[in-house]
Amino acid sequence: MKKTLILTLAAIVFTSNIGYSFCGFYVAKADIKLFNKTSQVIIAKNGDKQTVTMSSDFEGDVKDFAMVVPVPVVLQEGDIKVAERALFDKLDLYSSPRLVEYYDQNPCYTPPKYKPHYGAKKTRSAAYGYSDGNAAPMEEKSYGVTVEAKYTVGEYDILILSALESGGLEEWLIDNGYKMPVGAKEVLDPYIKTNMKFFVAKVNLENYTAAGAVPLKPLQITYTSPKFMLPIRLGMANANGVQDLVVYMYSKVGRIETTNYRTSLIPTDFKVPLFVRNEFGEFYRDLYNKAWSREGKNTVFLEYGWDVSPTQNQFCDPCVGDPPVVTDLKDAGVDWLELKSTDYHTQAKTYEGFVYFTRLHLTYDREHFPQDLLFQETANKVRFQGRYILTNPPYSTDYTCEKGQEYLVELGKRRWNELYTYQWLTGRDITTHYDYPKEFDQYLDKKHQSSKQGSIIPFGDFEPEQTSEANSSMLTFFVSLITLAFVMFALSRKRDPMSNTQ
Repeated sequence: MKKTLILTLAAIVFTSNIGYSFCGFYVAKADIKLFNKTSQVIIAKNGDKQTVTMSSDFEGDVKDFAMVVPVPVVLQEGDIKVAERALFDKLDLYSSPRLVEYYDQNPCYTPPKYKPHYGAKKTRSAAYGYSDGNAAPMEEKSYGVTVEAKYTVGEYDILILSALESGGLEEWLIDNGYKMPVGAKEVLDPYIKTNMKFFVAKVNLENYTAAGAVPLKPLQITYTSPKFMLPIRLGMANANGVQDLVVYMYSKVGRIETTNYRTSLIPTDFKVPLFVRNEFGEFYRDLYNKAWSREGKNTVFLEYGWDVSPTQNQFCDPCVGDPPVVTDLKDAGVDWLELKSTDYHTQAKTYEGFVYFTRLHLTYDREHFPQDLLFQETANKVRFQGRYILTNPPYSTDYTCEKGQEYLVELGKRRWNELYTYQWLTGRDITTHYDYPKEFDQYLDKKHQSSKQGSIIPFGDFEPEQTSEANSSMLTFFVSLITLAFVMFALSRKRDPMSNTQ
């Protein structure tokens, strides 16, 4: 029997308003390459219509490639497309957690006094924006498996299967050259009982060779169903340890969250030591793993959420990569944008329509994620991104003024805070970094040296603090929610004729 590797959806497609707006400099990003066995999926939801793009990170002989994905309906040939890998790279790049840096002002600097010149013109710099598709169904009576449809799309041969019971489907797949993992029958059974179909893809070697034998491209499917979910259980049947999954989601409503697992915000907007600049990838990986252990291993983390509508000109703060353009949105399945105008000279097109982008990240196994992911759209349109802040001292070394001395005392306290925050976020040992808060002690006079020593907080009493801008934005968000609740309550009483009864 031909040895074929099955890659399921889980195995293939897996593994707030921020402060300091546009004043910081991008330093580094934390993309999915930091995590082992990471897969990616893109979902665009327009009512019950859903477009799912699945990225293949398959390595090996393409003859051994296969993918089995539960789907709620029988897909037509026009519902299946081949996408470009660059789409995933772009989404990961611009939505990745990021490291940014800022510079303190020189506390001893006195700006010169200028006489006003009324004839000067004010200028404003522009912001950087940024086979036979009609084949008759064939029934395999001995297995209880029906081939509902068969297509060839690009370099893939596609089958849409339905089955009466999991044992028959497992036998059919094995007898047709698919190597099933141990435990697959148990995982297949719930999908069959809920009348799910199975999207099965293999590589068409002739088309693949004709295309130049390039890396396998992602597959994209579109269907209409009230079920808003992502099947991950099938991929756990042959999983060795935990897997990471990043899901990029587009909605015309707002932020998307899971309903059967808790969706938590990744810790963000913390000031961290300057040495994180040289280790940001490892820093974020440890931060994520620490949050995963602290919040619970059945938690889904939000790493990015933002309005990315064509009319927007701010997509992040700062942007790690190029923000999405209309063609990117359309390639991902966003089909609700409306063309409003076309420039006569440049032929540039203007589109309208609300698009909210959500990036979710989870680390899953059978023990902590026994169910498939169920999602819901929410009305939450608050901006959020995973962001970590380096704050550099001023370039000057002249701190002889009183404000300069006071600044150095506060700088030492801040650096202890950064160091403790680093330990709290990552669980890393900081004993080798105890000199970090003392770097500028050489510029302190005796009076302020003693003041600094008495201000150090023991780690046992330490609580990490986010930037004041982040705290302010969260307060604004909760106040808005409370205000909305009062307004809805008042409206409901106004509509209720009994509310005025004495």
